[in-house]
Amino acid sequence: MDTHGFLQYAVIFLLATVLAVPLARRFQLGAVFGYLAAGVVIGPSVLKLVHNPENVARVSELGVVLLLFVIGLELSPQRLWVMRRAVFGVGLAQVLLTTLVIGAAAHFGFGMPLHAAAVIGAGLALSSTAFGLQILAERKELNHAHGRLAFAILLFQDLAAIPLIALIPLLGQPVDHASAFDLAGALRVVGVIAAVVVGGRYLLRPLFRVVARTRILEVSTATALLVVIGTAWLMALAGVSMALGAFLAGLLLADSEYRHDLEAQLEPFKGLLLGLFFISVGMSVDLSLLLKLPLQVAVLVLLLLALKAPLLAGLGRLAGALDGAGALRLAVLLAGGGEFAFVVFKLAHDSRLLGTAHHDVLVLVITLSMALTPLLVIAAARGLGKAPREPQRAFDRIEADTPRVIIAGFGRVGQIVARVLRAHRIPFTALENSIEQVELTRRFGSTVFFGDPARPELLRAA
Repeated sequence: MDTHGFLQYAVIFLLATVLAVPLARRFQLGAVFGYLAAGVVIGPSVLKLVHNPENVARVSELGVVLLLFVIGLELSPQRLWVMRRAVFGVGLAQVLLTTLVIGAAAHFGFGMPLHAAAVIGAGLALSSTAFGLQILAERKELNHAHGRLAFAILLFQDLAAIPLIALIPLLGQPVDHASAFDLAGALRVVGVIAAVVVGGRYLLRPLFRVVARTRILEVSTATALLVVIGTAWLMALAGVSMALGAFLAGLLLADSEYRHDLEAQLEPFKGLLLGLFFISVGMSVDLSLLLKLPLQVAVLVLLLLALKAPLLAGLGRLAGALDGAGALRLAVLLAGGGEFAFVVFKLAHDSRLLGTAHHDVLVLVITLSMALTPLLVIAAARGLGKAPREPQRAFDRIEADTPRVIIAGFGRVGQIVARVLRAHRIPFTALENSIEQVELTRRFGSTVFFGDPARPELLRAA
């Protein structure tokens, strides 16, 4: 692509984002809906301003890679232990039941092969983390009972997407090669994963320590991007999903003192590339298919919502201790498809588990179900009235990862404040931009994170 063409595409993407996203937010439809709509409009189906969405999709996959790295950063063992019942209880039950029900419908109702039906069921069991958390945050419902349960379910879905993405290429092997065990390939995969784990355990922290001493923001940002993209590249060379490598890298740094600083460094890149990812998904939507098969597509969208929503509502009532209104809010929020389903079905298409026609229909169904999610949430809110400010059951007792105080700077005064707070059993998170001070205080058991507390994005991450 020449410079003129690159600048032209950049102007088109930025203009579409600037126009579509604020308009979608104005009508309370969410930023993701705006990105999808922008992609549909500028794509081959409408204005034909961009003719090669495949090239855009290759670049935009980095958005999913960065998203999984940030998810790995958030999954500290303390947080998972506190939320273990909701995440590994309700979340696991939702994914398994929905996969079984939708997979059975695809196999027995539509005659799909068993492997393809299993992938379809697992892909459609996933909901949109970007949509769900954004809607909950905009409506200030993250701390309500259904909001906390939705967060736990989405968290487990993100975890479940990792092995699913890794297994799809194996399921897509031809039958005559399925029985032949590729020892060299398996050893290569195990070796790369071991190298990532060992390197992340013993090399990343010294690397970030050296970079932190430079006190140059651009070098810190470049190092964070190098770790994510480099790990993803290594995994791709081994024939494993890039997303798995990024997730492992984030998981290895979840308990490090650099976690908040890394999250703040990567947030702008993650937001832009995820937006580009949703635009590329919108461009890949075949509107001619909707015009050719409007009834069939509408039936499939309604069938997805009809199969998924009752399971979510039932789990919310039985396992999540929600009342009827909370269970309904949970169901309409998570009944649609999710962004990881696009990744799963693209891999399934590349692995020849899904034909082109089935892939295009599934992408259209997921996109329409995601577009309906804000409308369903608004309709449920109007029908049920405002959500109660207080949850119907007591908040979970959180022993860690929920600071009531953020100490900006951990010098002499910060340490005195920390001792007072610790004496009164008040949880806190301390931020310090001197790596020497961080290393010194962590030796004595204090939990201090490296980062500049004067940066607003770092405070939001903490």
